[in-house]
Amino acid sequence: MNQASDPRLEGAARVREGDPLAPRRRGACARSFRVLALVALTIAASLFVGTGTARATWLEVAQFLTLGGKPEAASANVLSEHEIEVLDQMAPQNQAELLLERSINHYRGANDQIGERVSGWRGKVQLDPKLDSLFTTALNSDDLRVRAAAIEIDIAARNLEKTTATFDRLEPDARSGEQGPRANALWDIGLLGNRGVEPERAAQILLASIHDDNINVRYWAVEGLAYLGTDEVVAPLLQTFHDDPSAMIRERAACGLAQSGMLSEKQRRSAVPKLLDFADDASLDAEAHKWVFQALRDITGETLPHDPAAWRNWYNSSDRQWTPVTHDGR
Repeated sequence: MNQASDPRLEGAARVREGDPLAPRRRGACARSFRVLALVALTIAASLFVGTGTARATWLEVAQFLTLGGKPEAASANVLSEHEIEVLDQMAPQNQAELLLERSINHYRGANDQIGERVSGWRGKVQLDPKLDSLFTTALNSDDLRVRAAAIEIDIAARNLEKTTATFDRLEPDARSGEQGPRANALWDIGLLGNRGVEPERAAQILLASIHDDNINVRYWAVEGLAYLGTDEVVAPLLQTFHDDPSAMIRERAACGLAQSGMLSEKQRRSAVPKLLDFADDASLDAEAHKWVFQALRDITGETLPHDPAAWRNWYNSSDRQWTPVTHDGR
């Protein structure tokens, strides 16, 4: 999101104090473990490096410590009993920070705790710099459930009730308000619709603004559609990508189709045939064609040349494979 044009962060609170799991204490603990690990590895090297077998073992340890290879779990990714016990002693802001961080790292139980607690956070948490950083990271997760957790926290921070009455209040601004309130209302409506509040009505309100003369209004309407994430937003996002006069808006529509927002992997794949048509479309400029190929790569996981024929051959082949295995498909 373009934070420069987003007034949501004005008046954000400072980070609260007194969190028993604050980063300072976790960092000190981590440093102690690093020192112990270094000592242990040094001792191991001095004891065993003289023999061939030991040298092979040392190389295996060294390989384990590199950045390459498949992911290696540090521990069971489950919310600890201690963390659950201290949650009730923490301020809502600290609860949201801890649980969203754990959600980002796929800790089992984190999203359940967010779901149970988020209604009580409404109006009591703010997107201060720390929580906003976690929120942005969560919105870029490969797991739609993590993105959903971020959206729930954003709705709470914006003190929005998930009700029809909230839509009734937001709709006038979303359709014809001043630029700032209108942008915020379009964003709010997209998020609320994604969380199950009148998604069909949300789509109608957002679609009414995607051809507005004001580029900022169109920007937030496109963002709102991407985060609404229903089947019916795919076609208008494709149309916007192809036809909008602003390169910035076309790029945001392409991102919403390919990777950002709340569309599922299956929904994104439904856009591929039209994107293949765009790859051959002479009316699109070179930059738009580049975005087409980037979107195809993001959606399919395939790395092919920026060549329409290569992509069509792959798509039409009987053995084509879709590389991504994303969390939202589990």
